[in-house]
Amino acid sequence: MIIRSAEFISSSPSVGQCPGSSLPEYAFIGRSNVGKSSLINALVNRKKLAHTSSTPGKTQLINHYLINAQWYLVDLPGYGYARSSKTKRDRFAGSIAGYIMQRAQLSLLFVLLDSRLAPQQIDLDFITRLGEWGIPFALVFTKIDKLKTTDLRRNREEYEKRLLTTWEELPPVFVTSAETGAGRDALLAFIEETNRAL
Repeated sequence: MIIRSAEFISSSPSVGQCPGSSLPEYAFIGRSNVGKSSLINALVNRKKLAHTSSTPGKTQLINHYLINAQWYLVDLPGYGYARSSKTKRDRFAGSIAGYIMQRAQLSLLFVLLDSRLAPQQIDLDFITRLGEWGIPFALVFTKIDKLKTTDLRRNREEYEKRLLTTWEELPPVFVTSAETGAGRDALLAFIEETNRAL
């Protein structure tokens, strides 16, 4: 897929204020500071389309980016940022759950996982919840430039092993780096294929 245009459309505090469009949406979610915004920028080959920060919890709204005037990338707030107040965490959780469960335009949710870490319970719990909700999703390991291939393989295999204790089959899995562009073509090809099937 060739990205011809990428345009920021809106930041919404809740699903009810998201753009009134019927175009398919591909949302990125994960723990705070997992690299959602950086990966979005890498996908569209724009350094500053999505705002990035080294401070966890920076994305606090549902951000829509229109791609090729045909579909949306959606940057969702990160979950699990312990330094946020409970009120703020609850508000984020509510906006995330509202979008995921109510947004009819959501075609697929990309769950981002930090490839440098062993399976995190908060991620496993979130993935389990998606299964209970019946939400289609794929797993995306980020920051693969930060670790050795053998460590990446070990962490990925551990995730797959843990998931297969409760899942009959694994969702699609991608490995990416916003720094090197690894995995970019595979992700875009998957989105293009999904769009064709809609």
